[in-house]
Amino acid sequence: MKINGNAIRPGNVIEHKNGLWIAVKIQHTQPGKGGAYLQVELKNLRDGTKLNERFRSSETVERARLEQKDHQFLFQDGELFTFMDIESYEQVSLSSELVGDKAQFLQDGMQLEIEFYEDEALNVLLPENVVLEITETEPTVKGQTAASSYKPAILENGMRIMVPPFCNSGEKIVVNTETAEYSKRAE
Repeated sequence: MKINGNAIRPGNVIEHKNGLWIAVKIQHTQPGKGGAYLQVELKNLRDGTKLNERFRSSETVERARLEQKDHQFLFQDGELFTFMDIESYEQVSLSSELVGDKAQFLQDGMQLEIEFYEDEALNVLLPENVVLEITETEPTVKGQTAASSYKPAILENGMRIMVPPFCNSGEKIVVNTETAEYSKRAE
């Protein structure tokens, strides 16, 4: 679908320079001389390279449509992560390069979405929050009530994060997958 160059928004996926790019940041610029343009920071969905481009309102770009399918994480075998389509039960294996940092949050049986472009998997979309158990942290110190004080903790997946002082080893907590930070205690 063709759209005007000034209609690009963050999160849009466009076909540009023989590749698929996602708009990360946009900035409208109106110089004193000449016409206005849109400065767009693009990230390549296949190799992760970044690019800054200017698009004028007179230009058109091809907006790509990504298909999101529900999948379930099955297992990891070396550098490959295997997922199963919930509807068709077909399995798809993705490289650790494509999964990236999201691999630390994957749990057996986890439900997530995978974005496809013409049957090519491009991205893994995790749930917003995951529940993980604290395996190691410092004991709670009586009288430590400062609201902004946090202590380091190691989670069951080996990840290190900062948690409030009232959290102890063996407790389950909710971790935000976008920021990799503590959200709240699990219920």
